[in-house]
Amino acid sequence: MTFSIAARCPRTGQVGVAIASSSPAVASRCAHVRAGVGAACTQNVTDPRLGPRLLDLIAAGANASDAVRHTADTETLIAWRQVTAVGAAGDPAAFTGEGALGTHAQAVGDDCVAAGNMLRHDGVPHAMVAAFAAQPELPLARRLLDALAAGLSDGGEEGPVHSAGLLVADAVPWPVTDLRVDWTEGDPVAALGTLWRLWEPQQDAYVQRALAPELAPSYGVPGNL
Repeated sequence: MTFSIAARCPRTGQVGVAIASSSPAVASRCAHVRAGVGAACTQNVTDPRLGPRLLDLIAAGANASDAVRHTADTETLIAWRQVTAVGAAGDPAAFTGEGALGTHAQAVGDDCVAAGNMLRHDGVPHAMVAAFAAQPELPLARRLLDALAAGLSDGGEEGPVHSAGLLVADAVPWPVTDLRVDWTEGDPVAALGTLWRLWEPQQDAYVQRALAPELAPSYGVPGNL
């Protein structure tokens, strides 16, 4: 019921996730990022605790493969889970339990890992990794959105998707991009792209307003003098 990609940008140090699902509000449960550490997804029959657990292990010195392996070895209900992780360095990793729903698959690239369940076919994650790698000069968020769109175009889930999310961490402790389409009967991936085009020219200003409000540009809202 979900397909996702977790990735890093070696050029900027950003990490991020893009995700879509037939379930509502998928990003609120399944997408996790931490600045300077990595990104992770926990999906299928989701346990939201696994994302922070993976990132804690990476922050403590494990690479993504070791973090995923340790989680798979120690989590008692891991058979139901599908998890992915990418650290600031090292190979990304994925695990899919034998209880994963429907057609499921995963694919690992140099700086990303994609996975899904209830897929139209098992090539969907590979299409996502290929799309992510196609234009490395683009901002990480744009590459993640391109990968998500490629996954949908290549077949996506067996049924219609209804929610999508984009989460990116940079040099500050909070996500610099956290965009969600929690439910639509239309195309949540296209709607997420529209949100990104609205957000992209403003994202740096919101960071500056947090760190140095006295230097921030005008807020551009009625009543701001």
